[in-house]
Amino acid sequence: MKRTAVIMAGGSGERFWPLSRTSKPKQLLSLATDKTMLEDSIERISPLIPIQDIFIITSQVLLEPMRKALTELPPENIVAEPLKRNTAPCLALAASFIAERYKEEGFDESEISIAVLTADQNIYPNEEFIRTIESALNYVENNPALATIGIQPDRPETGYGYIEVDSPFNKEHNNPDIKPVIRFIEKPSIDKAQEFLSKGNYLWNSGMFFWRLDNFINAMKIHTPEIGNMIDDIRKGYSKKTGIALPEALDRITPIFESYPNISIDYALMEKADNVFVTKATFKWDDIGSWDSFDRVKNPDSEGNIIQGNTVIIDTKNSVIINSSSKDKIIAGLGLDGFVIVATDDAVLICPKDKVQDVKKCVEKIRNEKGDKYL
Repeated sequence: MKRTAVIMAGGSGERFWPLSRTSKPKQLLSLATDKTMLEDSIERISPLIPIQDIFIITSQVLLEPMRKALTELPPENIVAEPLKRNTAPCLALAASFIAERYKEEGFDESEISIAVLTADQNIYPNEEFIRTIESALNYVENNPALATIGIQPDRPETGYGYIEVDSPFNKEHNNPDIKPVIRFIEKPSIDKAQEFLSKGNYLWNSGMFFWRLDNFINAMKIHTPEIGNMIDDIRKGYSKKTGIALPEALDRITPIFESYPNISIDYALMEKADNVFVTKATFKWDDIGSWDSFDRVKNPDSEGNIIQGNTVIIDTKNSVIINSSSKDKIIAGLGLDGFVIVATDDAVLICPKDKVQDVKKCVEKIRNEKGDKYL
């Protein structure tokens, strides 16, 4: 079995504005460690899947910056979508490219498995991550199934989707069980999240997916034929191993992408299929989705503050203050509680922590009123 990994890295990371920008989004920033999020993701999976079998799916604007930044990867392994169409079209593109890539090496679709990962998660210890991934891959390689990884909640989180199973997983840390998914649930209210936490048979949706290539293609044709039935046409655009580097490949694929609906893989496939299974993560996990996640991945001071750069504070607690400006300026905070302040050379964000999910609204307003100059 040829094992491959696909890391989705085409997002713009707007909730991390102003640090995250169109030309350098959060996956190219060092947020959780001293390496970029994308470098961490590649390093994390490489003990199980060789570098030459790891693929990055990104946007046109990020293709060359990523190829320059990720010199350890073959450049043809970094693939650009013609335009943004959400995760279902993204993964159809990945399946098409991988099918043609390994056809050159004599692998049939039934002999290729794919681990779909994201570039915005903080995960440790790596040994447990690899162990869980291998368990999921083993299952889909030997069963006509699609799989995902669920995270055991430790708080009533309203920012994640949930996965319901029939009963709680065994609490043993090294439990390798896999269970059928009853249903996927959208981000809940705080009351529902508290209910899910107390019941125990609900997991956070990690956004990681696993399948054998033939099972994925067949499932897409059944459940979302407007995407699945076009996978063969996309493959024709990648009829050579290095086809991604050829302009004509993009010319062939763009019209197909333009016809695709803007839909996530959760809606397009995982919520519709009846052969979806979940295994519980035995590793620590956090989604680095917005500024409030810094509280969980960084080490706050005794007052709960996370401070970076040229900054002074007085009577301030539970705040994130980051000065990443290259100019000689200082941020002074006085009497703050639960604030986020982030300064770059050309922009400053100031907002209460409980509003960080709405930073995207600021980005949209800036785009509408000031154009893309500050984005």
